[in-house]
Amino acid sequence: MDNIIDVMDEHLKKQIASEIKGMTFTKNFRSPTAEEWYVFLPNFKDPATGGAAGKTIIHYNLYDTKHFFINTTIIFDDPVLHKNENYHLVYAISDEIINRLVGYADTLLSVHSGTNSYNAEYKQ
Repeated sequence: MDNIIDVMDEHLKKQIASEIKGMTFTKNFRSPTAEEWYVFLPNFKDPATGGAAGKTIIHYNLYDTKHFFINTTIIFDDPVLHKNENYHLVYAISDEIINRLVGYADTLLSVHSGTNSYNAEYKQ
């Protein structure tokens, strides 16, 4: 497989590792079917408040006792994370948020981060 090219440079890999290692959460809201979490990152923040770099909203859709689906929305407030050159960073952070908060359960994900916005689906 000599045709595989790693498109992430070492600086970006270290930045991703640093942000994920320093990522913390605070639960802001909880109801029987939803949660809202503030996401704190070491090098990013909300420019208006100086607080969390973003928030994650998790909605649990319970269809019956056997099947459920989770709708998750991640909103990044730091405009630096909206820049196109930070797409890999946004994707890696979002993937780690899903891992930590919903554990890759059947999830529809919507990430709002300027030009780095995207939708994804996780299925077990």
